[in-house]
Amino acid sequence: MVNTQENLHIRLEETQALDRDCTTLSRHVLQQLNSFSPDAQDISALMNRIALAGKLIARRLTRAGLVEDALGFTGTVNVQGESVKKMDIYANDVFISVFKQSGLVCRLASEEMEKPYYIPENCPVGRYTLLYDPLDGSSNLDINLNVGSIFSIRQQEGNDEDGSAQDLLQSGRKQIAAGYILYGPSTMLVYSIGTGVHAFTLDPSLGEFILANENIKTPDHGPIYSVNEGNFWQWDDSMRDYIRYVHRHEGYTARYGGALVGDFHRILYQGGVFLYPGTVKKPEGKLRLLYESAPMAYLIEQAGGRASTGTEEILDVVANELHQRTPLVIGSKEDVALVESFIKEQARISHQS
Repeated sequence: MVNTQENLHIRLEETQALDRDCTTLSRHVLQQLNSFSPDAQDISALMNRIALAGKLIARRLTRAGLVEDALGFTGTVNVQGESVKKMDIYANDVFISVFKQSGLVCRLASEEMEKPYYIPENCPVGRYTLLYDPLDGSSNLDINLNVGSIFSIRQQEGNDEDGSAQDLLQSGRKQIAAGYILYGPSTMLVYSIGTGVHAFTLDPSLGEFILANENIKTPDHGPIYSVNEGNFWQWDDSMRDYIRYVHRHEGYTARYGGALVGDFHRILYQGGVFLYPGTVKKPEGKLRLLYESAPMAYLIEQAGGRASTGTEEILDVVANELHQRTPLVIGSKEDVALVESFIKEQARISHQS
């Protein structure tokens, strides 16, 4: 009798393991939506297209050092005034190519393009817009460090007949999905459609993203602070005071890799705070609201954390322009609140004086 029970228990564990191993991205999306409605199938199809773009970019990156013209700069600058890497252009083109065939997406907006890219043949039916950073942290490419892609999906509002994409200039709470793909030792896709944060690992032998972690929760407090301290003397007093605080207190450790996706991924799992504040000369910061800050804010809130400009919730910020920048303080609730407390204190002192 004991042996029978043990065998049953073993078979049950094997079945559960097999079931977990077979949970692909598309299946998981439909399970999260608990529906096979046309809208649910649209979201599943969109996520599959994002996954395909990730696979193509990952494949190129694994051979980047071997393929001619894969690494280095193009010699041009993008709309942000930043030097463009060859892989930036490749990754941007991959997303366009993949979604041209989708029939779902009418527009794509990328930090690499001054204006949205329209797919007229999709527009009568496709009511979605993809906003994305095709290759975040591309300065890491030539030294073989982590890079990533960030994405956000919004439903188109109105017909956008003048091509101004004004409906995209809304708060991050209008996002219906967001996530990122991390190209590292393994390729991971992390996403949310408002039902928690879920991570998938690409199995190259299957060509599928397989569920790795479900319902990820960020700790309320973590030991990590992630910031480019090389900008220390360019910040205002509040940011410098915060850095001095963590230097003087035990339990903090600095981790900064130069790619938002990689640094955020660590914070998501281990807790802590990622900072990219504005400087005295450029208080608006560096990160793009629609392509970087808002998608990550959507994820961290779903994981139980917070994202702030330092004075306002990121998801409440309404963009004035497509490529608007914003300061970013993101991570564990307690750690974000601590950074905000230094900003509030500096504001109080300035007001008194």
